[in-house]
Amino acid sequence: MIAAKPKGLAAHRPILYPAATLAVFFVIPFGIMLAVSFCQREPGGFYITEFSIDNYANLFTALFGRVLAFSIFISAFCAALCVAAGFPFTYFVTRMRRRAQVVWLVTLVSVLSLSAVIVAFAWSIMLSQTAGVSNLLVWLGLMEKAVSWSPGFWALTCGMCYIAFPYTVLVLYPPLSRLDPHLPEAAQTLGASPMKTFFTVVVGSLRSAIVATLIMVFAFTLGTYLIPQILGRPQHWTLSVLITDEAIYRSNLPFAAAMSVFFMAVSLALVGLTMLAGRGRGPAER
Repeated sequence: MIAAKPKGLAAHRPILYPAATLAVFFVIPFGIMLAVSFCQREPGGFYITEFSIDNYANLFTALFGRVLAFSIFISAFCAALCVAAGFPFTYFVTRMRRRAQVVWLVTLVSVLSLSAVIVAFAWSIMLSQTAGVSNLLVWLGLMEKAVSWSPGFWALTCGMCYIAFPYTVLVLYPPLSRLDPHLPEAAQTLGASPMKTFFTVVVGSLRSAIVATLIMVFAFTLGTYLIPQILGRPQHWTLSVLITDEAIYRSNLPFAAAMSVFFMAVSLALVGLTMLAGRGRGPAER
């Protein structure tokens, strides 16, 4: 049996640029952050390069645990809401005429042009007591007096879902547009109701796409910073706000780096568990 010749550098040329980009923009910065997380904070300065694990030991506090748990909860909650609303919305968009689909997609893409600051302050005004939606409800007779819903948990949820919903639709659009339209028709011909057809055929055949979208939206909302600060109360601030506070306002870069490393490890673990839970279930996509 003739041994295969070793592949040269030319065989790996297509992946050189992606690998270099990944190394420059992720591996090297993450390595620096990991190294800083083991340094010691110097009073009156930034940090000194002496190995210490005190920064990771300080993570096991009630404040850090509460903020971490809330960050994971609000991101998972917003991801579930976006997919629950975005999947049927995208499904009906893909069943429209091509011109109508283009209009909806352009509208969603135009929403992405708004910065998080504009979105946060817009929702803050809409949910305020003086010029918010509650005044319209009072005028319609549905409420007795105007109230303020911002800042608060539901204001934060609205803001995070607003910025994540367009990405949800754009991720779900390709697999839904490739779905064979004869599958739902065949299910209804065999006696299935439209609701049962949607959940068993459409949702069942695109289970992998749904899991991928959940992971994407979860990871996207997990790193939001301005939305929690503007639309949430201090008890609704996420770990991104806490990390920024330690790094910028307290000049405690080692502790901020340790929180970032731990936060990334927890996020990757949750993403991995989600991928394992969604692997090999449901019918294969067509």
